[in-house]
Amino acid sequence: MAFLSGAVCIAAAAVVLSLYTLGTEVFYDGVDLGVVSSGQAAVQTVAQLEDITRATVGDADYTVDESLLETRLGVYSRRSMVSTETLLEELGDEVGLVEFANVLYVDGEKVVATTRSGALEDLLEQLKLGYETADTVNAYFVENVEIRQEYVESSYVMNLGYIAEILNETKEGEVTYTVTSGDSYYSIAEKYGLSVEDLMKLNLGYDPKILRVGDVLTISNAVPYLTVVNVERQRYVQDVPYPVEYTDDASMYQGEYKVTSPGVYGKADITANVTYINGTETERQIVASATLSQPVTEYQIRGTKERPSWFPTGSFGWPCSGVITSYFGARNTGIRGASTYHEAIDIANSYGTPIYASDGGTVIYAGWMGGYGYLVKIDHGNGYVTYYGHNSSLLVSVGEHVHKGQQVARMGSTGVSSGNHCDFRIQLNGTFLNPLNYL
Repeated sequence: MAFLSGAVCIAAAAVVLSLYTLGTEVFYDGVDLGVVSSGQAAVQTVAQLEDITRATVGDADYTVDESLLETRLGVYSRRSMVSTETLLEELGDEVGLVEFANVLYVDGEKVVATTRSGALEDLLEQLKLGYETADTVNAYFVENVEIRQEYVESSYVMNLGYIAEILNETKEGEVTYTVTSGDSYYSIAEKYGLSVEDLMKLNLGYDPKILRVGDVLTISNAVPYLTVVNVERQRYVQDVPYPVEYTDDASMYQGEYKVTSPGVYGKADITANVTYINGTETERQIVASATLSQPVTEYQIRGTKERPSWFPTGSFGWPCSGVITSYFGARNTGIRGASTYHEAIDIANSYGTPIYASDGGTVIYAGWMGGYGYLVKIDHGNGYVTYYGHNSSLLVSVGEHVHKGQQVARMGSTGVSSGNHCDFRIQLNGTFLNPLNYL
C-alpha cells in the first residue's frame, strides 16, 4: 500500500513538472512582456536590444532605462513561456526607438518602412501600373530600389496610406526666383551657387540677352522619389517627308523661294518603342517601317541675286540689353505726361547703352519728337515700322539704310521719362503690336 501511495506521488510530481517550470517574468514600465527561461536570458535580451539600438540610431552610449525594468523569478505554466526572440520584439515595441521592419531604400537612401510583409512590393507595383497602358512592354524604376528586412528607427515605420503619399510626391520641391530691378542672370546664378550655363538649362526658352522684371526663373526642379520608365510598343501611320529640288533664278533675291510644283508627303506604317519617364515622352525608337505610298518631289525656284544688307529678314531682334520695366498695355506710372496705355515695352539699362535696329530697313525719322525725346523710326518695307525712343543721342539720319543689328542710337532718358531706357515699339500697317510676341 505504501508503495502504491509513493508511486502516485511520483506520478503527480511528474505531471506538475510537465506543466510548470521555473521562469523569469519580465516587465517594462509596468507592462508584462512575458516569461523567459531564466534571469540570464532576460539580461541577454536587454543587452541585445541595446546593441541593436546603438547600431540603428547611431548612439554608442544608449542603454535601456533599468528603472523601468522589473523581473520576477517564480513557477510558471510552460504555456506562458516565450522565446527570447519574442521578448526582444515586445521590449523593442515598448521602448519605441527601433522596430524590425521591411525598409525601402532608393539609391541607397532609407525612405520608409512597414512591418507588413509584401506591402512595399505591392505599392511599388501599383506605382508602375499608374503609368502603364495596354501597349506597355516594359516598366521599371530608374533608381536602384531595394527592400531590406532589418531594424530601423521607429520614425520610418508608418501606415501604408502615408507611404503611398510619400512615394507619389517629390523629395525636393521646385525652387523659383522672381526677377527684380537690377538683377542679371549672372547675379542670380551666383546667388544660388549655379553657373549661368546651368541656370539657362533650367530655363529653356528665355533669351540670355534679356531679363524682365517679374520673370519667374527655375532655380532647381522638383525631384521625385521614384522615376517610372514606361516603354510602349506603338503602331501608327506617319508622313514621309518629300524631297525638294531647286532651280536657281538670278532675278530673285537670295532667301526667296517660289514653289512651281508642290510636293506630297508619302505614308509609312510605323512600329516604334516609345519611352516615357513619369508620363513624359523622352525617346521614340522606330523598330519597323513599311512604306504605304512614296513621297512626290517638290520643285522650287531659288533666288541667287545678292540681297542688300539692309533688307528686312522678316524677324525681329532685341534692340538692346537690359531689364523690362514696363510692359505693353494699361499702366499707371504716376509720371506726368506719360500714357496710361503703353503701346511699347521699356527696356532699362545704363546711360549710353547701344540701341540696335531690330531688323533691316530705312530710317524714316531721326530727331526730337515730344514725349519720345530723341526718336528713331525704321520702315522695314513689309508693313512693319519700329520705334526707338528716349535716346541720349542718334547715330543715323533720315533716308539711311540700316541692317539688322546695326547700332542706331545710344540709350538715354529724354522726353517724358523717369530713367534711362529704350521705349521700343512695333507697328504693323499703323497698329501698334506687343513687341514680346515678335522678339
